[in-house]
Amino acid sequence: MTNLSPAAQAVLDAANGANSYGPDDCLNESRWIAAAALLTAADQVFTKQRLHTLASKGGEPYVLMTWAKDQFEAIAAELEGGND
Repeated sequence: MTNLSPAAQAVLDAANGANSYGPDDCLNESRWIAAAALLTAADQVFTKQRLHTLASKGGEPYVLMTWAKDQFEAIAAELEGGND
């Protein structure tokens, strides 16, 4: 299994802790479930409308929100591709 960043590993550990299968079981889909949950959360919290409103105001809130959304998406991508 690919080494994950600390953030991705923390998400995967939490998902595995709530899963009835062990981390190495072939039926354990917690990695993909966690990735889907992160992407859904990012879409719900960082909506296009909210980002557009912040962009029109400019400044730090927009930068922080887009950075946070990028982080959610990067962790999800790492989880989705981490079983190479």
